[in-house]
Amino acid sequence: MVQISARYAGNKKCDLTHQEGVTLRTDAPKDIGGDATAFSPTDLVAAGLAACILTTLAMVAERHGIDVTGATAHVEKHMNPSPRRLGRLPVTVTLPASIPQEHRERLEKAGHACPVHASLHPDVESPIVYIYR
Repeated sequence: MVQISARYAGNKKCDLTHQEGVTLRTDAPKDIGGDATAFSPTDLVAAGLAACILTTLAMVAERHGIDVTGATAHVEKHMNPSPRRLGRLPVTVTLPASIPQEHRERLEKAGHACPVHASLHPDVESPIVYIYR
């Protein structure tokens, strides 16, 4: 179990504190009255998806002696207007071209199985595309 505390700081901002002491601030998007000076709560979901995909496939890569240092994930957050909620989170993962062909399917499968991807509501489209460069 991990505990995270949230404290409303005013002006549509919250301060989040992880049980290990790391803090971060959220802010509402401009279109709903925030300053957009920090990640919004839904931005954190999108960012969490990208980080989870990379972390999960990196753990599998490490077990097979594959170095994925420098791999990237780019996610686009698309909101549905009514009701306001996440609609699409397409992700593009770029991995080193040096990864042997025989390991690519295993890594891609791991990325698709990351806990955040598995936790998203089925109505949130979250396709993942893998590119090797």
